[in-house]
Amino acid sequence: MTDNNALLRADTLAASAQDTEQPNSLKTIFRPYLPLVLVLFVCQIGQAAAMLMLPNLSADVIDKGILADDVPHIFRVGGIMLAAAVIQLILSAAGVAIAAHIAMSVGRDIRRALFFRVQSFSLAELNGFSIPSLITRNTNDVQQLQNMLVMLLTMIMIAPIIGFGAAIMAVRQDASLSLLLLVSVPVLIITVGLILGRTLPLFSRMQGQIDRVNAVLREQIDGLRVIRAFVRDETEQQRFATANDALTGTALKTGRLMALNMPAVVLVLQMTSVAVVWFGAGRIGAGAMPVGALVAFLSYIVQIMISVMIASMLFAFAPRALVSARRISAVLSVEPEIRAPAVIRHPPANTPLSLSINAVDFGYPGAERSVLSDISFSLEPGETVGIIGSTGSGKSTLINLIPRLYDVSGGSVTIGGVDVRDRDPDLLRHDIGLVPQKAFLFSGTIASNLRFGAAEASDDDLWHALEIAQARDFVENLPDRLDAPVAQGGDNFSGGQRQRLTIARALAAKPKIYLFDDSFSALDYATDRRLRTALGPETRNAATLIVGQRVATLQNADRIIVLDNGHIAGIGGHEELMRTTPAYTEIVASQTRREGEE
Repeated sequence: MTDNNALLRADTLAASAQDTEQPNSLKTIFRPYLPLVLVLFVCQIGQAAAMLMLPNLSADVIDKGILADDVPHIFRVGGIMLAAAVIQLILSAAGVAIAAHIAMSVGRDIRRALFFRVQSFSLAELNGFSIPSLITRNTNDVQQLQNMLVMLLTMIMIAPIIGFGAAIMAVRQDASLSLLLLVSVPVLIITVGLILGRTLPLFSRMQGQIDRVNAVLREQIDGLRVIRAFVRDETEQQRFATANDALTGTALKTGRLMALNMPAVVLVLQMTSVAVVWFGAGRIGAGAMPVGALVAFLSYIVQIMISVMIASMLFAFAPRALVSARRISAVLSVEPEIRAPAVIRHPPANTPLSLSINAVDFGYPGAERSVLSDISFSLEPGETVGIIGSTGSGKSTLINLIPRLYDVSGGSVTIGGVDVRDRDPDLLRHDIGLVPQKAFLFSGTIASNLRFGAAEASDDDLWHALEIAQARDFVENLPDRLDAPVAQGGDNFSGGQRQRLTIARALAAKPKIYLFDDSFSALDYATDRRLRTALGPETRNAATLIVGQRVATLQNADRIIVLDNGHIAGIGGHEELMRTTPAYTEIVASQTRREGEE
């Protein structure tokens, strides 16, 4: 694989990422479906017109057909009623199909937009949301919006048309009797409003409690070995039960309130129907109203009440959907700080790249003190530089600044003489082979994991990378070899095997800069030594930066940088640091004592 091919593929990836710019609001996602919504609206107008015709036709059949004993009129009007019913059925089926298509497509687009948005986050932005919360937003919250959209498009959008149309038709049948609506409709609206007004805060609380249950569950699954090792099963069960009971309590309280909604609507509907029959019968007796008109009026009253009931269902589901929409919008509205600049610069092509850290400062957002202060060093192609320091000294943070997983607070990081902030992040990261502190493998096969950064790598390339990473022997002994399955996170391999596979993954990509973030910690000393020896020829044209806890891993590096509380305490070779840097001497002494005790 040549450097030209690598740059071409990386440019293609960057262009693809720009072409698939994702929306940053729900409004933007929904806008392309407005033409379909218009088609649906036309279908629903036709459906509503057919529904509103039927009671009037029924009255005509009763008054001019049945009471007048005019059989041909009954068949003629009955045929019109049948045609109206068929048209209503066809338009209703078409409307449901269109609404389902819109809702499912919008749900798909929201999930995709959320996924791409999270993929574009820096580590600082990612830390603003918990992982269980992001999963809930991409699953449960999207499902809530889909359910609401289906209901809105299939029922709630047609409800006002039927409601207002039925009110007009009812007035045409008998204006005096229509005055009953001035009492029943406000009573219904007030009743439903009182019930639903108390549910909105409960829905918001419930979504947060779902996040909490997911967080506890994820933590317990990830930490299962530690829980069992410390015999904390009962404590963790109680912790989950507490979170689960809180969610159940809120859901039950919400359910009890929502259960009052339908009986209230039905009660008002029944009382209105009784009042219509009562007063309508009097008007029929007085000769002021035909029998058919009363039947039609009752049908229109039912249509009005059903429209109000459907509208109340909107208020029943809207609070939870509204909460979900806010949670989704909170993710989509985050503008990634780390993105390609307006003017992209490139380092020289087809040449090895140097790395330079220039007076770098870094502090996490909201933190009172800097994690790194005035860090400066350079790394030329073919050089290996080690970084060592106590826990919390800023070693991994420094590594994360190089591929722009974070941006520096002050100073600069340059690769090939170009500030990393002036490069396209995708192209930048293609030049870097990062082996993270926590070895992570994706579900699939060994081959698919090794090709994660080198899609066109041949099997021979993969075996070569495995050999350098001291992983060839155990992979060859697997039944399926390169096609051996990998569980999520690589949990079907030991810690040392996962580390070697992640090292092989970086080697297969053949980057120009290697970053090893404490990537040898799970290896025994003999394997560590063989791997570092094999790495030498493989990385002779690349700049290599190794973060390590073991002195033995770093002592043969060209230079070692000692970090102490975010500052450089010393730079030099092993022997020089032993003479000049007390912090390094203490690390060596502590490891020597530990090895002696073992």
